Amino acid sequence: MLKPVRMLWAGLALAWSAATLAAGGGYPLEAAVTDVRQLASLQRGARNFVNYCLGCHSLQYLRYSRVAADLGLSGQELRDNLMFTGTRVDDPMQSAMPPEAARGWFGNAPPDLSLIARSRGLDYVFTYLKSFYVDPARPTGVNNAVLPNTVMPHVLAGLQGLRAPAWETTTDAAGQQHRVLTGLRPASGGTLSAEEFDAFVRDTVNFLDYAAEPAKAQRQALGVLVTLFLVLFTVLAWLLKREYWRDVH
Repeated sequence: MLKPVRMLWAGLALAWSAATLAAGGGYPLEAAVTDVRQLASLQRGARNFVNYCLGCHSLQYLRYSRVAADLGLSGQELRDNLMFTGTRVDDPMQSAMPPEAARGWFGNAPPDLSLIARSRGLDYVFTYLKSFYVDPARPTGVNNAVLPNTVMPHVLAGLQGLRAPAWETTTDAAGQQHRVLTGLRPASGGTLSAEEFDAFVRDTVNFLDYAAEPAKAQRQALGVLVTLFLVLFTVLAWLLKREYWRDVH
């Protein structure tokens, strides 16, 4: 039952993204379709984040010990797979790069990603990580379709490969011409197929969704129980009301 609902939601999200692009709303966003209840996905996402993101970006509101408890990891598994900077188990997930060094490399310190999934949305983060393209004019040699002129390098280029932009020239109502990005095409291959890379990014975004609200899975489960209780209480209240008013009628 749940899978068809997810497929329907993904289709609606893609249709909305296409409509947004047609209306001039920017590059269309792909549906992330994540689920924080999938522990295996969260474990893979945590691994991905530590290996590819934690060098520059922090999760200052999330502690290693909380990750281990929520993701079903032992202390030894946590130290062997997610802790490489000599930090303690109760420390937050801080970037190994000093802020001064980050500013020297990028001009600004890379942002903390603790709440990125809630502030930007899962579809935004998912599409952003997939939408780097070759741009020799940029200092890093790449640009991004979702966030133009980003200073972030394409850290996943080895996995995804490189992509080339497809441009189209349009004329607005005032007669001015604009170059519009219409899509991205593969320019060179990476170590992962397109489907494998999508799964890699989806797991990473799923972990960022968990990091933004570690209690989300518990909240959703509690919401189901509360809803069932309210439904049951409504039925009982209706039966009680009918019993009280039987003699009146």
